[in-house]
Amino acid sequence: MKTKKNRWLIALSAVGIHISIGSVYAWSNFTAPLKEMFGWSDSQVAMTFSIAILFLGLSAAFLGHFVEKYGPRKAGLLAAIFFGVGITGSGLAVALESRPLLYFFYGAIGGIGLGVGYIAPVSTLIKWFPDRRGLATGLAIMGFGFAAAISSPIMNMLIEAVGVANTFYILGLSYFVIMLLSSLYLEKPEEGWLPEGYQDKINSGKAKPNMDLSQLMANEAVKTKRFWYLWLMLFINITCGIAILAVAKPLAMESIGIDMAQAAALVGAIGIFNGLGRIGWASFSDIIGRPATYTTFFILQMVIFFVLPDVSIKWLFIGLLIVVYTCYGGGFSSIPAYIGDLFGTKQLGAIHGYILTAWAAAGLVGPLFAAWIKDTTGSYSGSLTFFSGLFVAAFIISLLIRLDINKLKKSQIQNQTELQNKVG
Repeated sequence: MKTKKNRWLIALSAVGIHISIGSVYAWSNFTAPLKEMFGWSDSQVAMTFSIAILFLGLSAAFLGHFVEKYGPRKAGLLAAIFFGVGITGSGLAVALESRPLLYFFYGAIGGIGLGVGYIAPVSTLIKWFPDRRGLATGLAIMGFGFAAAISSPIMNMLIEAVGVANTFYILGLSYFVIMLLSSLYLEKPEEGWLPEGYQDKINSGKAKPNMDLSQLMANEAVKTKRFWYLWLMLFINITCGIAILAVAKPLAMESIGIDMAQAAALVGAIGIFNGLGRIGWASFSDIIGRPATYTTFFILQMVIFFVLPDVSIKWLFIGLLIVVYTCYGGGFSSIPAYIGDLFGTKQLGAIHGYILTAWAAAGLVGPLFAAWIKDTTGSYSGSLTFFSGLFVAAFIISLLIRLDINKLKKSQIQNQTELQNKVG
């Protein structure tokens, strides 16, 4: 079958959307200016970000069916409208000196754009890259991880040059245009489409066809054990990852004795591995499989979180933090391909939306728990030890889902054998 679309340009379009919405991770650039202008507290300013992440999870869950029903182009356009209006409206909120209005525009409206934009291109990418599912989703979600590094200097420059309100206006319009143009190129491949030469590789044994365990609707998927195993694994990975991201700066100061400026530079520098982990681990999952990838995440992190509070050697501390950052990003980028493996691509966008409610829940739990441990004990080490225990639980879950997968595979083989016997 022929198609006019280039799948690499489809991937580039997905990156365009994710780089735009991923700028939410650069929200901290507005913290100091807003506090200085209006006298708001850190928690009042941070609430804007928390609301945005909450609405990301909720909108991804509730609008996942919209993505599947109307396709990636309309879903992308919807995301562009909500995110563009949300960021531009934030400028109006600042001009009117209204914190509730800022919560509404940036948090609620922008958050809805975040959620729809996050899932809009993913299921389409997996259909365009049946030979490289992990790579495809890793490319797009890598854009989300790198967005803060791209957006931060631009935001700072604009804030200094034109002020906070005008910065929101400029960013809102810019993101809208980028997301609009990116969305217009998005399209599903024709039914049964395969990359050129892929079928020949399958026939010659050089490549394996995707053998999805099932083709389930979203409402069927949520009734299975493996859906909730995936949800719990993602929740634990994000909860612990967000917690260490939130306290990385003071933890570095506490553990290896560097000052605040050095710690901030360190965290910014190794933050790039969040993005690299997304493309690296997702691509690697195409080779070793998604179950092995997640088991590896949890083995590495259960050890790292346990030993990190006692590490005082700078290069070792930095190296361990880098591994955690890659695993955190890799958890996001590998999950869509894992969903495709277990539930098929029929309603992958909707199932992905349901799974992302784990992100919304983790965004609230992780940082609050780490802060509570710090306030209670005077140190972050207690929270890291607790999170190490959570990774033990996640490791066990990663083994349980394998048992469920093997059971389903045996059932499929048995059904095929029975069918062949009947035909014979």
